Amino acid sequence: MARDYTRRGFLGLAARTGAGLALGAPLLAGAGCTSGDTGSPGSGPVQLVYQDWRTEWFPPMAQEQLAAFHAEHADIRVFYTPDPEDFVEKMLADMRGGTAPDIFQGCCAHFPAWAQKGYTLDLRPYVARDMDQETIADWDPAQYASFFSSDGLQFGLPKYHGALAVYYNKDLFDLYQVPYPAPSWTHDDYLATMKVLTRDLDGDGATDLWGSMLDISWDRVQVHVNGWGGSFVDPNDPRHSLISAPESLAAIEWLRARMWDDQVMARPQDVQNLSTRDAFASGLVAMVEDGSWALKDILEKSGFRVGVAPFPGGPARRVTLSTTDGFGIYSGTRHPEAAWELMKFLVSPAYGRAMAKASFLQPARGSLVSEWVGFVREEFPDRVDDVDLNVFAEGHRQGYSVTAEVFAAGMDEIAPIAAAAFERILTLGQASVDSMSEASAQIAAVLARSS
Repeated sequence: MARDYTRRGFLGLAARTGAGLALGAPLLAGAGCTSGDTGSPGSGPVQLVYQDWRTEWFPPMAQEQLAAFHAEHADIRVFYTPDPEDFVEKMLADMRGGTAPDIFQGCCAHFPAWAQKGYTLDLRPYVARDMDQETIADWDPAQYASFFSSDGLQFGLPKYHGALAVYYNKDLFDLYQVPYPAPSWTHDDYLATMKVLTRDLDGDGATDLWGSMLDISWDRVQVHVNGWGGSFVDPNDPRHSLISAPESLAAIEWLRARMWDDQVMARPQDVQNLSTRDAFASGLVAMVEDGSWALKDILEKSGFRVGVAPFPGGPARRVTLSTTDGFGIYSGTRHPEAAWELMKFLVSPAYGRAMAKASFLQPARGSLVSEWVGFVREEFPDRVDDVDLNVFAEGHRQGYSVTAEVFAAGMDEIAPIAAAAFERILTLGQASVDSMSEASAQIAAVLARSS
């Protein structure tokens, strides 16, 4: 159900209906208190709106966890509301209009874009005051660094740590006598494996089984570019694009050739526009590039034995993509101290553990990974008994994680430019990789206007 209330209207309705919107109501939860931000005497508890995922499992988990928050914070009332269907557009409109939720989740290109526009609270003074180095060191350094803008503002803290790997269908590997991927495999090994597994199963001259598949998006293409030694954003100057540099073009061309020349990587139209995980679970692709965030869905839907391999090493280096899912506080909140109290709870081991248990979200804290593995093995003992789930944590532990790269400004304009170029080159096969120069020029123009 989409969120139909503005923040102010939502709190007004809560105030008028009282207990009807307290903990236990279908979409809401009540809360507790903090010092220095409790409103005027006799005015009642501070009221906050917390907006987060709308997926089926999340609201009940959030309700249960917020009950624990309330037990310790008697002067804050938190109202949970799910993300609207048109989340990115609606959030931007709410932020512009001053009606955004106090605390929210974000990721990818849109979260830093909100920060660039001044819509997120700078968390640096709060982190410096209340968080110790042991806590910060428990997070993946690459993921933690992704919540800082180029001018040093800290706009978020980690929600969970999703890591990219390659799922593979063990039954198909065994059927066609293909060795399972080795921990040290490379893109060359990946290609050789895709070629063996791509099949015309019914002999009609058309491919029915593809070797692999990926989501064609900014960060999923970028991680291949990183493996080639390139970047989309100049690491020495986030106002400069490297999206048409030789390393970037080589990696994008490698993907294009797999989809259109060899036809060993499925395009969305090949699999009736199914998601990557659903195409894999349906047996249309033998491997899929996806993250630990997809683990529960894949285990529940797949009727075959599932394996997990590290993301293949590139010609220049080994990398894997870490998510940039995090929590932020709206810069227009009237109660920053109360919002910070809730933020600390949302990034606590208890909340991370709850998400890990409810839907196998890999915890942001490295110290919780073994518990997460235990939750998965407990629920699917026969499916993962010989699967090394620690593969998902290797980028964090060994220091080769990368995150979605972000320009110093203009990400809300730049992301659609790149997406359109990827669609022409990769999805539709209507342009050569050289056409990235046009996208690069458009991005340069955005950066020039934004500087």
